[in-house]
Amino acid sequence: MNQMFLSSWNNGDSSVPPSYVQLPENRPGKVLSSSHEAIPVIDLGGGDRAHITQQILKASEEYGFFQVINHGVSQDLMDQTLNIFKEFHAMPPQDKVNECSKDPEGSFKIYTSGENYKKISIHFWKDSLVHPCPPSGENLHYWPQKPSNYREIVGSYTREMNKLSLEILEIMCEGLGLEARHRDPTIITILLQDKEVEGLQVLKNGEWIGVYPIPNAFVVNIGLLLQIISNGRLVGVEHRAVTNSRIARTSVVYFVYPSFESIIEPAQALIKGNNTQPIYKSITCREFRTNFYQKGPKVEEDLQ
Repeated sequence: MNQMFLSSWNNGDSSVPPSYVQLPENRPGKVLSSSHEAIPVIDLGGGDRAHITQQILKASEEYGFFQVINHGVSQDLMDQTLNIFKEFHAMPPQDKVNECSKDPEGSFKIYTSGENYKKISIHFWKDSLVHPCPPSGENLHYWPQKPSNYREIVGSYTREMNKLSLEILEIMCEGLGLEARHRDPTIITILLQDKEVEGLQVLKNGEWIGVYPIPNAFVVNIGLLLQIISNGRLVGVEHRAVTNSRIARTSVVYFVYPSFESIIEPAQALIKGNNTQPIYKSITCREFRTNFYQKGPKVEEDLQ
């Protein structure tokens, strides 16, 4: 099968093309945790600030993941956002390509499996729409115009995500004892899951734990850059999304990055305050991203 959008693919016999069949060792199998351990759920609207800070740090240290509720984003906007992306992926293939071809810099992308589709032999069963969403809205004129209310809904959603990410990062920095200058967005990911479909899993102590959808909740995970900045105190852990044969799973992922020229290194306040040595080397965000796309998570080994 040539590269095409899986959301537009229709095969009467429901067979999976060979290039999408994962190697046995990479399949989910029965390795899910039997301990029924759950990813922490943190109520941002309940309890005092110190208690919330303690909960977030504990979850970030032990799991690298947590879910947040009472976060201030309306359920209506969350539902509208999931639905608008479902509508987008349901459009004819050429319409999707056209809507992602307006930016001369090529920063708006839609692809199947991954950006390096032609360079890899085993593919992932997913379609992805990726584009920048700066709070300034400076590239709004390149955003898709189909579905008709895409810009309005996604614009409102990304503004809410910007506020939520800053709040979470501020709480983290308070807990770590970092100065205000470190509260600029570093890297965390805020995920809106389809509440009807399970699939996200996190690796902890050698076992896969399901991150089950909770109504009106967001999943937050620590990125490797934040692990570096915290000098290893907060952890970015391995995770995966598992497909199923019954229903499509839609998720909306909001990535928070520093500027490409930012220097990523253990925060000096943590090094001096704890009288410890940095365990990671300094690197620019641009260098890190380039190395990460080439080596994946193994890039961490080069920085130690």
